[in-house]
Amino acid sequence: MDSETESLFFVNILLDLASANLIFYITFFVILAILLLLSGLISGSEIGLFSLSSDDLDHCKDSENKSEQLIVQLLRRPQRLLATILIFNNLINVAFVTISTYLTWVIVGTRNPGGVVVFQLTVLVTVNILFFGELLPKVYANNRNLFFVKRTARLIFWAMRLFKPLSFVLMKMSNVVEKRIKKRGYQVDIKGLEDVIDRTDTSVKQREILKGIVNFGTITAKQVMTSRLAVTAIDFDTNFHDLLEKIQECGYSRIPIYADTIDHIKGILYVKDLLPFINANESFKWTKLLRKTYFIPPNKKIDKLLRDFQERRVHMAIVVDEYGGTAGLVTMEDVIEEIVGEVNDEFDGDKEKLYTKIDEDTYLFESKISLHDFCKIMEIDNDFFDEVKGESESLGGLLLERFARLPKLNENIVYDKFEFTVVSMGLRKIKIVKVEIHEEDAKN
Repeated sequence: MDSETESLFFVNILLDLASANLIFYITFFVILAILLLLSGLISGSEIGLFSLSSDDLDHCKDSENKSEQLIVQLLRRPQRLLATILIFNNLINVAFVTISTYLTWVIVGTRNPGGVVVFQLTVLVTVNILFFGELLPKVYANNRNLFFVKRTARLIFWAMRLFKPLSFVLMKMSNVVEKRIKKRGYQVDIKGLEDVIDRTDTSVKQREILKGIVNFGTITAKQVMTSRLAVTAIDFDTNFHDLLEKIQECGYSRIPIYADTIDHIKGILYVKDLLPFINANESFKWTKLLRKTYFIPPNKKIDKLLRDFQERRVHMAIVVDEYGGTAGLVTMEDVIEEIVGEVNDEFDGDKEKLYTKIDEDTYLFESKISLHDFCKIMEIDNDFFDEVKGESESLGGLLLERFARLPKLNENIVYDKFEFTVVSMGLRKIKIVKVEIHEEDAKN
């Protein structure tokens, strides 16, 4: 081989090596870019998923879009979701740091680079992870959370399946820590606060108000609502003159209006809206005055309901059951009475009394009285009948649950210190119940 051929041979080898090194570096830089992109997507998903509003979640629940349905599915297990995101994100960041370190070793030609090189590598990796992997995606996801998580939901879903064993271990560890912290903390329950209030040097009325405030956040709309059987509502097709007569009979200032059945509430009629049209003829289209109905679930806490009343500037909410039917209604007055006690307006004097006290240990109750009100009258805990009431929320419902059938007249049943006797029956329901208190009896 002559000298010229030999030179070309070595040049070709150098070119091949340079080409191989270039491909090597490009491959590693592409991998780093992908890892950085994944880190950003995961970090943004954390902010996006946990910042979705209730309106966004309602939209996703009703949507037919698979990604939006997947979002709802992910948020059903928030603790596991957060554990998965933390595991995934940390693995990606560790992989990014590891590959960056290896690439630095290759470039400088040693596994013991100088302090300047280590400092530069640390700054470069930290800036990239913080800016492109954390800050930038989180700011973007916070501003367009639903748009962002729709595009990352499937990635997080598969990550949850992949890291299920690790997330399970992480959740168990966090539960152990949480329990230990709780054991060392102060535990003050509602019952304990009520006992403290009972020992305070205040009037009976003030103590009742303080107890109402303590229990306010634990009471649900279902417990204070007026049952659908006791709701006064008017048919949508009623003519104007009949409407005025019914309003005068009931004496309410706000009345639900239904179509066909009370399960289809069309709106709420405010009587004050009728005043300018009081002399209109019977064909007047009064239904155009209906205001929008505020629907709530039975388990909505009344402290949140009070805030909603204030924000929406409404005084009435319709409680709907799991099938969308009307379960009852709750008014602002019902909510406030849980703190300050009974509020009587000019119409309350004519209303039917739900109970009569015969003597210290004997009462007569309307069966439709709510268990919540019954417990308040009898001065017992609100959860006194939780073990036996089933789904019932009225005294009559409790008795039907205990009898497991429609009882006969004068039939009685005992629970704890209470003896219930049916003293009046309708065709298919209990009407009046006599309640006798026997303090010496114990709970069955």
